[in-house]
Amino acid sequence: MRPERRGRVMQPSTQVNRQREELAGQAKPYRISKQQVYEAYLRVKANKGAAGIDDETLEAFESKLKDNLYRIWNRMSSGSYFPPAVKAVEIPKANGNTRLLGIPTVADRVAQTVVKMQLEPVVEPKFHPDSYGYRPGKSAHQALATARQRCWKYNWVIDIDVRAFFDNLDHELTMKAVRHHTDEKWVLLYIERWLKAPLQTADGLQARGKGTPQGGVVSPLIANIFMHHAFDDWMRRHYADVPFERYADDLLAHCRSFAEAQRVLESIRERLRACGLELHPEKTKIVYCKDEDRRGHHEPERFDFLGYTFRPRLSKNRWGKTFVNFSPAISDKAAKAIRAEIRSWHIGKRSDKTLNDLAHMFNATVRGWINYYGAFYRSMLYPSLRQLEYDLVLWAKRKYKRLRRHHTRAIHWLGQIARREPQLFEHWKLGLRSPVA
Repeated sequence: MRPERRGRVMQPSTQVNRQREELAGQAKPYRISKQQVYEAYLRVKANKGAAGIDDETLEAFESKLKDNLYRIWNRMSSGSYFPPAVKAVEIPKANGNTRLLGIPTVADRVAQTVVKMQLEPVVEPKFHPDSYGYRPGKSAHQALATARQRCWKYNWVIDIDVRAFFDNLDHELTMKAVRHHTDEKWVLLYIERWLKAPLQTADGLQARGKGTPQGGVVSPLIANIFMHHAFDDWMRRHYADVPFERYADDLLAHCRSFAEAQRVLESIRERLRACGLELHPEKTKIVYCKDEDRRGHHEPERFDFLGYTFRPRLSKNRWGKTFVNFSPAISDKAAKAIRAEIRSWHIGKRSDKTLNDLAHMFNATVRGWINYYGAFYRSMLYPSLRQLEYDLVLWAKRKYKRLRRHHTRAIHWLGQIARREPQLFEHWKLGLRSPVA
């Protein structure tokens, strides 16, 4: 046996490594733990997401996980982390225009999550209860439910559209708002660097003097901090009797009279202009919440909010009596988009697939539509989902020769399967299995 060296106490390697990490941490100007970085990575992994400008996928990042996480920790804690350019991706909008999204690299999403984890618990308790967007424990459905109740109580609503909010965020005012909540130097340092990080577009690098790209991990939190000071807290101080709902840059404010709505709208316009933001002149409007008990007509009597259209609708009370109710249901724009997406699946041409295959391919998407757009006035969602049933009939006619020239027979054949296996397709669970013309 090899003799032990006298006067030397052997230490476990884990203890040596821990001591080395403590010494390394003491030499860093910013106290960021490796555990913070690892927890941030777990959140990024759970959210998945596409690759950034380096084309590194989450799987590729994980192939060298220890080295990658150490590099992020080392640079962030030393102050030498500089975010790479953000990959710009244009997403088509329903009106034919495009929305510019910014996709950070996987490593940068981890770094942003570290900052978000540090800052969010500090600002969350200070946010207004009627701010619903991108907040833990808050949802779009909560904003919609609150708006519905207030539309029943208040005759008028101001539908506020902020023009290109994320593109026009003033960097100096944003940093001023963030400094109001934290003096943590590394948090301020990296938020400012992310605000200034360039966009990588098809035409090359694009420098940014304002705005924060949608798609970043920390961008929604920065936007909420900005709007808390620019709008939420300002409304609390100046118009405490005017309730509102805000989901990111989607805003509603409720008023008792048209004259009050005009005054409030003009004040909001001036306030946001002072904060570097502009209201869309055509999309911003004062809406009359027409119902059974409100006399007269004042156009407009409808508005869209979070994919729902609020307008007068026929409803039934518990005794079966019909009355006019100002309520939300899936918007025409959202319904049209659902039908277009279903058609894009080309189900009728997928004769190589079985019904089980088709259910597996599309049920998650359909379930998401039902869960979101079926929360209020669910029956208005049904006509869009019938597009799926129609396409399934076309699939059956192409797949089976005996049904090819018999549309009605194909409908009944599919109906028999739906009655036998009502859980197979998500829309079948709603009873949407009636014959399709």
